[in-house]
Amino acid sequence: MRIPSRSLLAVLALSLAGPVPLGPARAQEPAAVPAQPQALETRIGILYQPQPSPASYDAEAVPEDEGVAGARMAIQDNNTTGRFTKQTYALDEVALTEGGPSAVEAAKGLVAKGVKYLVLTLPAAEVLAVSDAVKADGAVVFNAAAADDALRGAECRQNVFHVVPSRAMQTDALAQFLTFMRWRKLFLIVGPNEADRLYAEAWKNSARKFALKIQAEKPWTFGPLARARGDTPTRAEAMVFTRGIDYDMAIVADEANDWGDYVPYKTVDPRPVGGTQGLIATTWHPTLETWGAAQAQNRFRRLAGRLMRPLDYQAWAAVRTVGDAVTAKKTNDAAAIGPFLTDPAFSLPAYKGVSLSYRPWDHQLRQPLIVVQPKAVVSVSPESGYLHQRTPLDTLGIDLPETACKFR
Repeated sequence: MRIPSRSLLAVLALSLAGPVPLGPARAQEPAAVPAQPQALETRIGILYQPQPSPASYDAEAVPEDEGVAGARMAIQDNNTTGRFTKQTYALDEVALTEGGPSAVEAAKGLVAKGVKYLVLTLPAAEVLAVSDAVKADGAVVFNAAAADDALRGAECRQNVFHVVPSRAMQTDALAQFLTFMRWRKLFLIVGPNEADRLYAEAWKNSARKFALKIQAEKPWTFGPLARARGDTPTRAEAMVFTRGIDYDMAIVADEANDWGDYVPYKTVDPRPVGGTQGLIATTWHPTLETWGAAQAQNRFRRLAGRLMRPLDYQAWAAVRTVGDAVTAKKTNDAAAIGPFLTDPAFSLPAYKGVSLSYRPWDHQLRQPLIVVQPKAVVSVSPESGYLHQRTPLDTLGIDLPETACKFR
């Protein structure tokens, strides 16, 4: 038996004893923990005029939170997506009350706090004033309520995007349906307000565009019979107001909702009524349930305790526009988001069966409009068969060759 040498025994002993330190002992440093990226926060402001408290007997009164409730639901939707993309969203609500700050002052206050996206449920004059006041600050403005065609034409602004359909889009949508039904002869009844005159002008343009004929035009001079909700001495006169006219459909222009609902079933001949009342073209309606709309209707009812109205939908779409754009671009810099909204790469899923997009020539949101009567959806415009070189959605409203918009 061979005995190992001393040198070999020494090596074995060292190996059993473990590694020999080569220098002074040092404490073991903990592994570096990578810094967690902070969530990207985007603040969106909404400026609105609160509605007065409705009378207890008025079942159709405008809700006090109309529009704002839609923006609140959109913020929830944005944050649901943001949990996966490390983004958060917050809504700054400003109610414009009598004696308080003006729309311009309120908008400047929000921008001073770092809010770069403003949703307005305000009239056209205030949309223009706010957009001009915050232009130098790089803020992006979303028009959710003013349908004036001038805002998409001679008075267009580079920093304004229109979610509400223009009057031209609304009248084109109804005109397409009437053309499809071959109801070509119209009787136009125009209210006393400036908005009524503008709506009537949009109808005249749509009639020329779709080869409809306005057989007669009359002003409404009988007062707010629909709002009065009762018989008056003028009732008999109003009933014979339509006598002696050959028409397929009466078109009412009553944006104040004073008398338009009085006309159906009061005409001498049995004829349908549409326009601002009766059969209307709109962005949203409680009876819309296709394309996932029923899910949105239910979520809104849980949130607001009522049905979603068109202004709620328009404010929702404006806030969701910001959320989808920020998610796609991975930045909330308004200087990058504004131009991206008219990029062909941007689209907005919005429960309409197709993705929506903004027209580059006037910043109007392209979207189908639903043609509805008070209790049911009747049709969706663009109607089948209306074609366009870009998208059938551009058959509604002012197309590129016709636009008077020139961004400054």
